[in-house]
Amino acid sequence: MSVITELLEKLWDDYTTLNPQAQAIGDLLRSRGEQVPNDHIAFRTFNDPRVGLDAMARVFLDSGYRQNGNYAFTEKKLLARHYEHADPALPKVFISELLLEAFSGEVASTVGSLLDQVPAEMPDAWDFPIAGRPWQITYAQYESLRTHSEYAAWLSAFGFRANHFTIDVGALKTFDSLEDFNTFLEQNGFALNTAGGRIKGSPKDCLEQSSTLAPEVSVDFADGPRAIPGCYYEFARRYTDTDGKLFTGFIAKSADKIFQSTDRRDDEK
Repeated sequence: MSVITELLEKLWDDYTTLNPQAQAIGDLLRSRGEQVPNDHIAFRTFNDPRVGLDAMARVFLDSGYRQNGNYAFTEKKLLARHYEHADPALPKVFISELLLEAFSGEVASTVGSLLDQVPAEMPDAWDFPIAGRPWQITYAQYESLRTHSEYAAWLSAFGFRANHFTIDVGALKTFDSLEDFNTFLEQNGFALNTAGGRIKGSPKDCLEQSSTLAPEVSVDFADGPRAIPGCYYEFARRYTDTDGKLFTGFIAKSADKIFQSTDRRDDEK
């Protein structure tokens, strides 16, 4: 088994443990005779040089991936890149990092205290993208980070792992559109992220995206377990560009709303 094959399997196993709705949706699709093609996997990190985007991307670059796009999210204070492999059977990889210098000293101090707990050898390991949370954090620290950045709070609670996988809806045989697919999900009891609309993007953008809302999971904080939103499942439909080639990139304004799939909702305590 190759390194990338083993990593992808470990990522999926970890992801479905945190987000069993992904397995349930896959089972529903397979019951219709569908395969479940994966468009991309997304990761989150901080822009500290010890664990930043370059560190997270290393194993993918070493396995034949190549960088294909850069993205900026001004409001959420993020930078991101996506990577593709020459083998179309391998999913695209989307990695974002939080710009710590764009926040108050409190955020930088808290995140710094977390990163100081990361073993020095961990970012160099082939399985760094599935390392999990290598630090202790209290629920109060999580909540404090959340007042500044939902992204920072999620990353502080869950650490280094896949934030979401993505079904390639365009490759499905029994749905005519992403709208049809969304309706199918809602009819089967899955709540969708409606920030910016149920569908983000359009055929004109060459990319439509939607996603579930991340279900709550129990997280072991240093001061006891608490239920918070975990991982979500994304759905993408791609279109050909003006050159007749299938668009393989991402649209920042759409991804900005997709990020909100892990936000705490107003009715959560």
